[in-house]
Amino acid sequence: MQTPPMSRCMPELPEVETVMRGLAPVWEGQRFTRVVANRPDLRRPLPQDLGQRLTGAHVLRLGRRAKYGLVETDRGDTLIIHLGMSGRMRVDPDAKLKHDHVVFETGNGRVVAFNDARRFGSLDLVATADVATHPLIAGIGPEPLGPDYGAALLKRMFSDRLAPAKAILLDQRLIAGLGNIYVCEALFRAGIHPETPGGQVTAAQIGRLLPAIPAVLLEAIAAGGSTLRDHAAPDGTLGYFQKDFAVYGREGEGCSACGVPVARIVQSGRSSFFCPACQALPPAKA
Repeated sequence: MQTPPMSRCMPELPEVETVMRGLAPVWEGQRFTRVVANRPDLRRPLPQDLGQRLTGAHVLRLGRRAKYGLVETDRGDTLIIHLGMSGRMRVDPDAKLKHDHVVFETGNGRVVAFNDARRFGSLDLVATADVATHPLIAGIGPEPLGPDYGAALLKRMFSDRLAPAKAILLDQRLIAGLGNIYVCEALFRAGIHPETPGGQVTAAQIGRLLPAIPAVLLEAIAAGGSTLRDHAAPDGTLGYFQKDFAVYGREGEGCSACGVPVARIVQSGRSSFFCPACQALPPAKA
């Protein structure tokens, strides 16, 4: 498999889910005994009272919303984690690294360092009651692995739309957490060309896309996500779903279904990978 031109991709839903699941046994039910910020900012300024508000707090639960990790504490605060392009959580690191920008210590003797070489990630601490209305979270669409996902949602998303199918699926206002990799893979499974106008996506294609989206996400989560450059689980384990890519990053290689070489186009600055035969573009309407 060729290295995708997009190897700088942001972590998508499966990668964030993998990280939060890896942190859960380390943090849930534990008390933060020390939280130290080694710099004042990442992508945005860190909360000035981050260490003070978290030190002494007990972690109630960890979760995820779209591509954001959530850490709820007993003080009525929730830490919102965005990994950015290179952010990772290092559990019990052997040594401090240059880009360990925030370090969390817990009562069970564990240490977690938020490492972010490019500083495109972020940490925000907000009142738990205000998480849903926080600017990072407000306006995000339904979760593709949640109870509001279904045929009715997909039909509404595509109905009478001129925007390409791929752009529609990447719109976080319509559906949460989907990114370039898994949209390419889901569209392949559904037989939909990424440039197909939303209004021309057929009922049969929606019927195939409906199970394809959660299936590819769940398979990726089970594989620990996809490691293209920076992603790793908190214990350092690399994801390996990239070994199962059907089209993403496989330009010029034979399609696993029909043998036709996988093609690549650029849409809104992002590479789209697809099989020209299995995902034929419908004829333009007169």
